[in-house]
Amino acid sequence: MFAATSCHTPTDSSTSGLVTLMCDQTFENIIQQEIDVFEYTYPNASIIPYYIDAHSAIDSMLDGNTSLIVTAQELTQEQRDYLQSKNRFPSRTQRIAVDAIAVIVNKDNDIDELSVSELRDILSGKTPRWSDVFPSKLDSIRVIFDHPGSSIVKYVSDSIMKGEKFGKVYSVDSLQQVFSEVERRRNAIGFIGVSWITADLSNPTDMAQRMAELNKNDTAAIDFTSRIKVMSIRRDDEIEAFKPYQAYIYDGSYPLFRSVYVTTTEPNGSLSHGFYSFLTGFIGQKIILNTGVMPAYVQPRVVSLN
Repeated sequence: MFAATSCHTPTDSSTSGLVTLMCDQTFENIIQQEIDVFEYTYPNASIIPYYIDAHSAIDSMLDGNTSLIVTAQELTQEQRDYLQSKNRFPSRTQRIAVDAIAVIVNKDNDIDELSVSELRDILSGKTPRWSDVFPSKLDSIRVIFDHPGSSIVKYVSDSIMKGEKFGKVYSVDSLQQVFSEVERRRNAIGFIGVSWITADLSNPTDMAQRMAELNKNDTAAIDFTSRIKVMSIRRDDEIEAFKPYQAYIYDGSYPLFRSVYVTTTEPNGSLSHGFYSFLTGFIGQKIILNTGVMPAYVQPRVVSLN
């Protein structure tokens, strides 16, 4: 099926035809909204998404099963050389957003912030109880990830653990389950992409209303769902901790962030490249802004609340 759907039909253009998209499942909330708006704008276009782990997405491109991927990493030079050796169109990559890794806990957790080193000690098992961090009625800490091969686990391993081994952690099948487990377990801590906790995602509007809002020049304030608590995180050498709001992602105050990339191996005039261009255009970037993630080309408006 991959091979059949990744080939262009005779009517293929930048706004029509059919193409598959392999996307890191962390960004499903973002990319599905992008697809909905793109297909509404261009009714003759059909983009079939598969939300999988990042390694599988890249492998699909290398194997020729798709010409379009969204991941939290760029192709290596070795991977680009391999594509060129297979006479694939030279791959093009563009950064479309900066995502934050949100640290979430149950609403009943009375701890509000953590440092990066405190996170590392929790993940390694050196800090097994919440009372070891701060006086708390909660017992042992239950660490929850989506699954061992996810890009979030890789980010945490590379950027927080820095060579240390994970202690006892629990994995579930999806980011939705990470959210659900943290919501129902008082002692849980989870790691999740920030687009999964923005409050506005729980109140979708119809497409006509959404398009009218996207074409406005103003931006709405994005807040987090009240169903869980979002931890403030601070660097070890700093006093102030920050939550993953867009302004703090933008200026680097929030320490847990990473870039999001779209890559295509199709030329101009193809549907693959048409969607690639849409993601970096005004509407595509506005959609990203409205999910709580930091778009690459639209700066956030900072509003001080007293």
